[in-house]
Amino acid sequence: HWFSIFNSLIIALFLTGMTAAILMRTLHGDIARYNQAQGSEEAQEEFGWKLVHGDIFRAPSGGMLLSVCVGVGMQIFIMNVVTIVFACLGFLSPATRGGLMTSMVVLWVMLGSAAGYVSARLYKTFQGEQWKTNVLLTSFLFPGIVFCIFFVLNLVLWHLESSAAVPFGTLVALIALWFCVSVPLTFVGSYWGFKKAPIEAPVRTNPIPRQIPPQPVYTNPVLSVLVGGVLPFGCIFIQLFFILNSIWTHKFYYVFGFLLIVLIILVITTVESTILLCYFHLCSEDYHWWWRSFLTGGSAAIYLFAYALIFYFKRMEVEGYTNFLLYAGYTFIATMMFWLMTGMLGFMGCFFFVRAIYASVKVD
Repeated sequence: HWFSIFNSLIIALFLTGMTAAILMRTLHGDIARYNQAQGSEEAQEEFGWKLVHGDIFRAPSGGMLLSVCVGVGMQIFIMNVVTIVFACLGFLSPATRGGLMTSMVVLWVMLGSAAGYVSARLYKTFQGEQWKTNVLLTSFLFPGIVFCIFFVLNLVLWHLESSAAVPFGTLVALIALWFCVSVPLTFVGSYWGFKKAPIEAPVRTNPIPRQIPPQPVYTNPVLSVLVGGVLPFGCIFIQLFFILNSIWTHKFYYVFGFLLIVLIILVITTVESTILLCYFHLCSEDYHWWWRSFLTGGSAAIYLFAYALIFYFKRMEVEGYTNFLLYAGYTFIATMMFWLMTGMLGFMGCFFFVRAIYASVKVD
């Protein structure tokens, strides 16, 4: 565990140093020169990111789905933070069978208002008008996917007459919590989110979109998204081994203090790596940053799922397609939640970064 923390800290410090160098030297120099030479065409040609000020806050395509993803990601993030903090303080013990999972489900249900508020506020910022669709998708899209996968896996366990199968009464209780508590709270959060004024952009958006010039190879969207997840995953992969080992080999996981430190480092590295890649794209005059920031932040989930599969084939001594189906299904649920959480972190980091730099320059 100490090696895990040391490994994560080294990566975080390295990434923080790179980000600080860019923000304190390059970006600060850009802003200073822009403000000193507003009318200089040479200054505008030399630096690319100011040229897209009229398009940087243009609403993205698929803004409805993006707002839903960010809202649910915020819900999952708060749920995980509160659960880990309570476990560190001793209120939750892994020795209590199902205690951690029960607390996470209860927190997720109670945090429906947070998902609704964030999703609605962001969707209104995108100038969206289909608020009913936004609320329904926030309430049912991702929870519905998780419940369908969970129900199918539970049917397999019922067929095998396994003691691990969730009783029918418990499933009914989960559905009741979802529909009677989580959904109404999501509607309440959305109501307050839509009542708030949209988040104002520091610069005006041009009526006609700017043409994006040919991009260099290193700014290829797929490549940059995949690269963005390497360092965040490098911070957690050692701790991930202990977590998988405790879940699938029936061992207790007590070191929640280490887990909280790793979570903090994961937040820092995800935000910083996404901001760095976003800055490189803006310098290339590519203003399509909304979805890219979310996908870049969440790309560590790809490596997480691949690592979990390697763990299954290398460490677990089980056979049969049924065992693999159950393992892959539960792992996919966890990976999707991790994707939404880290994607939200990357998006929020880029959102505040972009607002800050364009609020710092004088635009005619």
